[in-house]
Amino acid sequence: MAEKAFTGRITVDPITRIEGHLRIDVEVKDGVIANSWSSAQLFRGLEMIVLGRPPEDVHHYVQRACGVCTNSHSLASIRAVENAVGVKPPPAAELVRHLILGMLNIHDHLVHFYHLHALDFFDMASALKADPVAAAKLATQVSGREVQPGDYFMVQAKLKKFVESGQLGWLTNAYFLGGHPSYRLTPDENLILAANYLEGLRVQVKLAHAWAIFSGKNPHAQTLQVGGVTCYESLQPERLAEFKAIYEECVPFIRHNYMGDLILLGRRYPEACVYGRTTNFMDFSDFHDPETGKNPAFRGGVMWKRDLKRVEEFDPNALKEDVTRGWYKTTEAKHPYEGRTEPVPGDFDPDGKYSWVKAPRYKGESMETGPLARQAIAYARGDKATVSFMNAWLSACGLKPENMFSTLGRTAARMVETLVLLDLVSGWHKDLVARAKHPDVEIYRPWKMPDKARGVGYVTAPRGGLSHWIRIEGGKTANYQMVVPSTWNLGPRCAAGKLSAVEESLVGNPVADPERPVEILRTVHSYDPCIACAVHVIHAGKTTKFKVL
Repeated sequence: MAEKAFTGRITVDPITRIEGHLRIDVEVKDGVIANSWSSAQLFRGLEMIVLGRPPEDVHHYVQRACGVCTNSHSLASIRAVENAVGVKPPPAAELVRHLILGMLNIHDHLVHFYHLHALDFFDMASALKADPVAAAKLATQVSGREVQPGDYFMVQAKLKKFVESGQLGWLTNAYFLGGHPSYRLTPDENLILAANYLEGLRVQVKLAHAWAIFSGKNPHAQTLQVGGVTCYESLQPERLAEFKAIYEECVPFIRHNYMGDLILLGRRYPEACVYGRTTNFMDFSDFHDPETGKNPAFRGGVMWKRDLKRVEEFDPNALKEDVTRGWYKTTEAKHPYEGRTEPVPGDFDPDGKYSWVKAPRYKGESMETGPLARQAIAYARGDKATVSFMNAWLSACGLKPENMFSTLGRTAARMVETLVLLDLVSGWHKDLVARAKHPDVEIYRPWKMPDKARGVGYVTAPRGGLSHWIRIEGGKTANYQMVVPSTWNLGPRCAAGKLSAVEESLVGNPVADPERPVEILRTVHSYDPCIACAVHVIHAGKTTKFKVL
């Protein structure tokens, strides 16, 4: 007699392999999620901390929102001030910014897949049972890159030492140990993913080194400034050549292995290419032409109801943040220029307030932002690079375009975006090399702070559309709001009761084992949550003690 499917409530707290403190609650009926709640469990006060400070200094504070998204926040803040004061950085400075942000996105996508998300799909311990010769043959086939069996023999030997020593580290108590019905890769396929997990660790260090040539350090860039950049030394021929050498060393792994591994997952987990859907998508434009400020390489927009035949332009006036279900002073939904961050701590109440994240809405609707939104919009507009890479993945997996709107499709979109960025970065670097040959190359323009102004800065951050909104009065920061990707994606319900993107995407997901609900993790991880960015520390001087379980 078949075991009856689970019905009941599941709480996963905390969600691991993300940045920050996130709790997910779901109600399951007959083995399928029927309702969900996303709750950020930590409050931070960055939007309050910067009030009264010089606007040009704010980017140094807000980039501390997170140790992952630092340069994204710094650039969004700088662009907001530049928008307010009316200064446009020189073309060479824009190219430097393109290279920093482009490499940051590539690095983030790589780390997200291999080191935060892929373990939801592959069993590293199972790789010990693999045949390295067969694994190398399969890897060569799916990646289009020659793989030697000897490489896999070495990976197996390394994994065996971990297991025999008892130092299992990240393998201990993982969801896949003990035989989980939702893990279906063969030992050979698991060995391929395990080898790329380890190689990805080396590659991501190189990528971070490459963009630090221009940012001065990583994390927390020191060279980004209102009016341009200050990395004069980075424009020397030897430093530009160093960037190129590192970049070219990393490209083969990213271009071939990333795509190959997503093909393996797409073939083995077709159901993950169906569940995990949201309805509406939004993202911003970025990587504009450095001379004109027009023709963005990433052109933002809004897509309603997953309609690949219709994309409209984003209207910034249609954005409001709702705090009805967040632990904030309840007010009507407000535009970021008018919104305030006024925390009111409370208890988790699924029928009331239950999160430190606000609820952004566009024309009253929740929106998903991120690589899936960007690449779906680009796909709908017929962008050649996006269409080529996305169709290659879909075809190799036997899927259709509508399958990109799913848990695994969201992950594949990050891979597609990474491949698109590889070629863009190469072009920006060539342009910067040519401009740097001129002895009077300009990378900074002076500007004056007005007594009163307001501005917004948009960035296509790794996790989605990022915007910083500033109001300046008396030459100081009078109000500041950060509407970040994980606020859009991981927020709570709004006053109208409409679910956020992650809450909506969890509904309909299967749960094979309620004690090890890996399907929940797969969908939540596909957003690459960054909760520290989304909740904008407790008041200094308070004596209350908090225990984190």
